[in-house]
Amino acid sequence: MKKNTKRHKLLYLLFALSIFLLHTPMAYAQEKEANADKTLSPYFLIQGANAEDACFPLKSTDVTVNINGMIADICVVQSYANEGDMPINARYVFPTSTNAAVHGMKMEIGNNVVTAQIKEKEKAKEEYQEAKSEGKSAALLEQQRTNVFTMDVANIMPGDTAKIELHYSELIYPVEGIYEFNFPTVVGPRYVAPSGSGDGNNKNGEEQWTATPYLPEEEIPAGAYNITVNLSTGVPLADVSCKSHEITVTPTGDSSAQITLSNPKDYAGNRDFILKYQLIGEEIQSGLILTQNEKENFFLLTMQPPERYTPEEIPPREYIFVLDVSGSMIGYPLDTSKALIRDLVQGLNETDRFNLVLFASDYSLLSTDSLAATEANVDKAIQLIDKQEGGGGSALVPALSQALEIPQTEDTARSIVVITDGYISNEQDAFSLVEKYTNTASFFSFGIGSSVNHCLIEGIAKSSLGEAFTVTDSEDAAQCAERFRDYIQSPLLTDIKIAFEDFDVYDVEPAVPSTLFAKKPIVLFGKWRGNPNGTVKLTGKSGNQEYIEEIPVKDIEISTDNEALRYLWARTRLDRVAGYGSMRNDASTEEEILKLGLDYNLTTPYTSFVAVVDIVRNSEGNSKDVEQALPLPLNVSNLAVGGGYTAYSEPESILLIVMAMGAFCLSLLRRRRKHV
Repeated sequence: MKKNTKRHKLLYLLFALSIFLLHTPMAYAQEKEANADKTLSPYFLIQGANAEDACFPLKSTDVTVNINGMIADICVVQSYANEGDMPINARYVFPTSTNAAVHGMKMEIGNNVVTAQIKEKEKAKEEYQEAKSEGKSAALLEQQRTNVFTMDVANIMPGDTAKIELHYSELIYPVEGIYEFNFPTVVGPRYVAPSGSGDGNNKNGEEQWTATPYLPEEEIPAGAYNITVNLSTGVPLADVSCKSHEITVTPTGDSSAQITLSNPKDYAGNRDFILKYQLIGEEIQSGLILTQNEKENFFLLTMQPPERYTPEEIPPREYIFVLDVSGSMIGYPLDTSKALIRDLVQGLNETDRFNLVLFASDYSLLSTDSLAATEANVDKAIQLIDKQEGGGGSALVPALSQALEIPQTEDTARSIVVITDGYISNEQDAFSLVEKYTNTASFFSFGIGSSVNHCLIEGIAKSSLGEAFTVTDSEDAAQCAERFRDYIQSPLLTDIKIAFEDFDVYDVEPAVPSTLFAKKPIVLFGKWRGNPNGTVKLTGKSGNQEYIEEIPVKDIEISTDNEALRYLWARTRLDRVAGYGSMRNDASTEEEILKLGLDYNLTTPYTSFVAVVDIVRNSEGNSKDVEQALPLPLNVSNLAVGGGYTAYSEPESILLIVMAMGAFCLSLLRRRRKHV
């Protein structure tokens, strides 16, 4: 009897499984039909599932980084190879740093080498499409976000190897004495809210990159990914480390070294490359760099803040933690977030108050009003956090809006702490919301994972003059929680002002922060004219003490070959004109953004690089479009991709097999009932 019961249960289990499997492809098919444009969602692509999907042209990515002092020049070479028997048009999505000034591109295909030209975005696209239709090889680089780009390469002929070379510059400065160079390698999948959700649903059709295909979890492309860093600091190096990748450090002098990947076979392109280094000797000094050329003169000013003071009294504070528990956070990222938030709430003072907002496709609150940071309330919060397993979309903006609507206690300083991987597409909606509340709250953001959306994480902080942190594991969580407490309890400088006395400067960027939390230099770019004389003076308050620092200008040597400063100035001005991430673009800013891009050879929301080989190479015009599938970031699960699987092998056959399984199980169950 027990044996028959077990069989009975097994048949029910098989029948239930068949119904589930039957429902899954049907639900996916219905979803796919209802969302024919993929609603801009990311989707899976199975390598080699169909013969026509087997041609993946991106064969390798080679990154060379030259760091000289605080300025990094980056060259990225992507190699495409057409090993098929027909011409290919390839499309690829890739990231850069959020601070990158992309100022050069070159295409090499066959025996042809073409330097790309910066042009108005629509004109560049038209030129590319015309070349593509005429059978000419061409490349188009378009900016989708300040740190997300799409590369289109047309008419890669059978047997061709096409190389696209990209150049950009960025500034690296120390935080708490540690320099960090972060090179993102992959764009994580972006959640796009359904229409009518009020969460920044895409309206303009310009974000098709969010429909990027992804490989399933732990599957990686066949192509190589190499990174080489040539580091020259001018001051002896104390330590060079990299938690994200295994590296080999080869000293080339007391203050220089070459850093390479120790094991190139270990695929490097599914997580940020995070290089940290420290210098030996004295505290980092304030400084001024002047460069001069025929058209304009530029300067770079760095002013180092004083040592952190310990306040006698710490005012009562309120902390509202906004925690992402969506599908992309399942597993390792959510476990890391739990460790972080435990460290944060357990470190609160008894005079503090706190609250917790959890969000995925919807949100929930720990309490309608913030709670006193008693042991019982902290335990209650930790128990709620520990129950979270993750799932659903990433509707950050409604959750953030709810956090800001929580009643605020009088005479209490409020801090909003956002903890997420940032895999959303409506960053500007979050920035706009943050900017409305900068007078009533400070904002801090913690990016969780191996390849976070830096545009969002850094943008939340910069939109509010707060601070951003990147947390890759539990060790980082503890260290970042400690740093966060230091920042909140004892700001370095307040009431900051910078004056240029008898030094004729203009177009200074960015705005000077009113409060400095982290121990990092204040960095300004600008232009100057006339003779470099006078003094630069920094003033502020360190605790109850007045702070003053001065730099005499006349002693500074003028350089004539530091072209990176003009690109970095233009990139910084771009953020002011178009908002953080150069994303707030409308009719009032379009003309100025376009002029900046064209004048300074930069990609912007209105300018793109285009390169065309001026000979017809594909006279028959029978090319095939191929989208390069990206790997999922390391430790991100399949549940981060909401569009389901595509490129099924014979989906109708799968459906028939599942239906047959269900019918077979059902017939056995009926026989069993008759027999009983």
